[in-house]
Amino acid sequence: MKKRYAICGVSGRALGMFAKPILTSFAGSCELIGLLDRDPMRFELYRSRFPEHAGISTYGEGEFDRMVEETKPDVIIVAGRDDTHAQYLIAALERDLDVITEKPMVTTGADSRRVMEAEQASKGSVIVTFNYRYAPIHMKIKQIVQEGKLGRITSVDLNWYLDTYHGSSYFKRWNRDRRLSGGLSVHKSTHHFDLVNWWINQKPVEVFAFGALNYYGADGEANPKKEDGRFCSTCAHTEDCSYYSRWNARSRNLKVPDDHLGSLDAGKSPAFPYSDYRPDRCIFDSDIQIEDTYTATVKYSGGALLSYSVNFSLPYEGYRLAINGTKGRIETVEYHMPGRTPFPTPVQTIDYFPLFGSKETIHVVHREGGHGGGDPLLLEDLFMGEDRRRPYRILSG
Repeated sequence: MKKRYAICGVSGRALGMFAKPILTSFAGSCELIGLLDRDPMRFELYRSRFPEHAGISTYGEGEFDRMVEETKPDVIIVAGRDDTHAQYLIAALERDLDVITEKPMVTTGADSRRVMEAEQASKGSVIVTFNYRYAPIHMKIKQIVQEGKLGRITSVDLNWYLDTYHGSSYFKRWNRDRRLSGGLSVHKSTHHFDLVNWWINQKPVEVFAFGALNYYGADGEANPKKEDGRFCSTCAHTEDCSYYSRWNARSRNLKVPDDHLGSLDAGKSPAFPYSDYRPDRCIFDSDIQIEDTYTATVKYSGGALLSYSVNFSLPYEGYRLAINGTKGRIETVEYHMPGRTPFPTPVQTIDYFPLFGSKETIHVVHREGGHGGGDPLLLEDLFMGEDRRRPYRILSG
């Protein structure tokens, strides 16, 4: 009997990461039976992408109960805007349904507690799709730590970099509103903190952090003109805007590529696939509320200390990681988007330094697929059950 799935939040992520695999690769054991969203144009986009499944039942944002009663799902997938997650997570758990949710699970500490309490009282459970765990290089790091090659973990240094293409995209979209995203220390850094928690198998017990807005907003040094309400596709100052001209041709009829939704379709009217969503708002608007630079220090339950930073406007994308322990150290550097990096980039490896031995360079078999090859492996665990051959748990609750 096929497992029945309904999606709350018909985002680009929902369509590409969940709907498509259910309807294709995992169609033998899975069935998509309902979509819920506030914007009817998202249902039209779904039907245009999957015309053979155009008859699916659709529901408005306040029709969760009716969707469950009519479609009888086994699992709810929550993949809408971050601030919408909590209501559907809790509603599903109250009906004893399992839930798969995009990260971040929620945007506030209060909502996190509400979800955990709802799960405790429910027969259902929550899986958060932290796909970066599944990147082969990250799984190898987990294995090295678990095997004890580093001994007791003492400290972690993690510095994450987003380039001017990807980093600026968050300031064009809804993420710039803290009420909707919780800020990028929640929306983006959730990935990074989860990796560290999972690698070292310790829980954070004390945290302090700083954030600042250095590049974007009205006072950004690259702002060609202080003027609110602009959109990249119609702006008169694009040739003077380094963030635009770095990634776009001068031709005025080209639309700005959005990092998550793909190129905006210039042949459509309107040019945007949704009714009230613009992914090309000006990155220098004065109403931007979130930060673009963060640092954090974290103390963990097992004594480890984390030094973390993330920057959303740098010349290249990737990260630098070092994990230190009583028996040794590992280091690795990733250049995430070689095609956007203005210099040759090496294949990522892991350098292992025993405390009293010689350096060893560890090569990892890399895989195709999003998030460093992690997405395909995550999908197999979600829709086929977790691979029992692994010596560690990897799905995130």
